[in-house]
Amino acid sequence: MVTEHEVGLDDGRVLHAYDSGADASARLTLMWHHGSPQTGAPLGAVLAAATARGIRLISYGRPGYGGSTPNPGRDVASAATDAVAVADALGVEGFAAMGASGGGPHALAGAALAPDRVIGVVTLAGVAPYTEAFDWFGGMRAPGALRAARAGRAARAAFAETDEFDPDVFLPVDLAALEGTWADLGSDSARAGRDGPDGLVDDDVAFAKPWGFELERVAAPVLLVQGDGDRIVPRTHAAWMLGRLPNASLWMRLDDGHVSVLDTVPDAMDWLLERL
Repeated sequence: MVTEHEVGLDDGRVLHAYDSGADASARLTLMWHHGSPQTGAPLGAVLAAATARGIRLISYGRPGYGGSTPNPGRDVASAATDAVAVADALGVEGFAAMGASGGGPHALAGAALAPDRVIGVVTLAGVAPYTEAFDWFGGMRAPGALRAARAGRAARAAFAETDEFDPDVFLPVDLAALEGTWADLGSDSARAGRDGPDGLVDDDVAFAKPWGFELERVAAPVLLVQGDGDRIVPRTHAAWMLGRLPNASLWMRLDDGHVSVLDTVPDAMDWLLERL
């Protein structure tokens, strides 16, 4: 049974966290870093895969999501401190991190800045740090939000006032996934959206400015999983990160997009178990 927790931080903020339950026989504790926008509540398919493998699953809503206190101006690096605070509150020492889409950078932050705690990382369709070394926006179907984020929080917040969702960011295989295995991802994203745009605005601004750490600092094993046809986070992002992470592997999924690539979650958990 998943329990919910309010984790108080030294700066007065609160993070809303989830825990599938402490178990002495758990093979691994895995922290799930949610996409943008979502609430941080465990997704059914992720929880089922973890339970089947004897993995303790924990997660939390990033600032501005799912009842967690907003933290305007946060960078990606700040997730390392938040993740460790959640782990401490739940009595967890070492843990692996898995992040989907907007969760990917935040999963990497913990491994870079808290290497004694985060022992391995999986990112699925994770965005790369902003760089001019390649066309960072190239291949994005709807890059307007991130382009606005490059101009700062005020510009990104103004964009949110008129932004309209473009369904063509998804491949047919993504839409099928949202109607099947990952239906609760869509409903959770809608729930996060009803709470307001602050979490998503702060995520996008954090992605589009310096993250607060270099990828080269991530010494732990990293698995990058990427859909070749992804129209939200193009394949060039994973390829660029592969060349900078010291201990990384890449699974390029030729038939997948941004959502359908999540079908690899069980295999990615097995990858972590084999190494950790």
